Amino acid sequence: MSETGKPHVAVLMGGWASEREVSLMSGKGVADALEERGYRVTRIDMDRQVAARIAEAAPDVVFNALHGVPGEDGTVQGMLDLMGIAYTHSGLATSVIAIDKQLTKQALVPHGIPMPGGRIVHSEDLYAKDPLPRPYVLKPVNEGSSVGVAIVTDESNYGNPIRRDVAGPWHEFRELLAEPFIRGRELTTAVIDGPDCPRALGVTELKPKSGFYDYDAKYTEGLTEHVCPAQIPPEIAALCCDYAVRAHRVLGCKGCSRTDFRWDDEQGEAGLFVLETNTQPGMTPLSLVPEQARHAGMSYADLVEAIVAEALGRARGGGIAGGGDGGR
Repeated sequence: MSETGKPHVAVLMGGWASEREVSLMSGKGVADALEERGYRVTRIDMDRQVAARIAEAAPDVVFNALHGVPGEDGTVQGMLDLMGIAYTHSGLATSVIAIDKQLTKQALVPHGIPMPGGRIVHSEDLYAKDPLPRPYVLKPVNEGSSVGVAIVTDESNYGNPIRRDVAGPWHEFRELLAEPFIRGRELTTAVIDGPDCPRALGVTELKPKSGFYDYDAKYTEGLTEHVCPAQIPPEIAALCCDYAVRAHRVLGCKGCSRTDFRWDDEQGEAGLFVLETNTQPGMTPLSLVPEQARHAGMSYADLVEAIVAEALGRARGGGIAGGGDGGR
């Protein structure tokens, strides 16, 4: 505990994933907010000695601000479970499922949550023929922040079929998920755990100024317009909130999550599809969860404190030290 009687929080950030820089920004924001509120904070940049560094710090709770592997895929969650240390966000089983887009489909679709069809393809096979009719989307099975996403159209410069000498995720990943391209609008909804049940914070529409909502558009200021709340029909907003809360519950998410959608506005409710649920949304100045929280009357520091309090309350109430997946 700090001199103020508040918990000692280790903020885990950075690491070696493709989203390292974003994680460092998230971690800095979280750590600064907690220090301003009187918490004792230890900042830890993830490395191979992370277990020893966390054990030395001996925090009351770890705020997991990592993005990508190994921070979101269950690896760090399993380590902290073994160490008996409480941590924020989702536990091991949820993290394993949610980071894998195909496993997420298998979990959510049977519960009536619509997601695009598609299949796993070997990257080598793309040089012989298209896996789906164009236009279609290729994405890594277990990366976030739109890392490695390619939209293949008749007009694209990838070739038909895709040429070996053209740069793309087929050179970086042995397998990719191929999905039909859904025209229309990019929407997202954040969910946070409350005292009684998870609640949706709202709906944001994302309007990239060029191209699509890729990694650069997400994290470069000025490249994407955030319309919050989204200017969409109330029934679509309600459906986004419903699907996001249901996904949060079905997957067993904890603390907060963010569910991303594509909406074909010519198809009404039938045109709304969940793309994925992010179990550890970004906490940078451009991140969507803090933005939606502000519109819902919750400051950035309030949001961070609420996530920490949820993790500590879950650890005490469930008789477990870590994030766990109780309630799945």
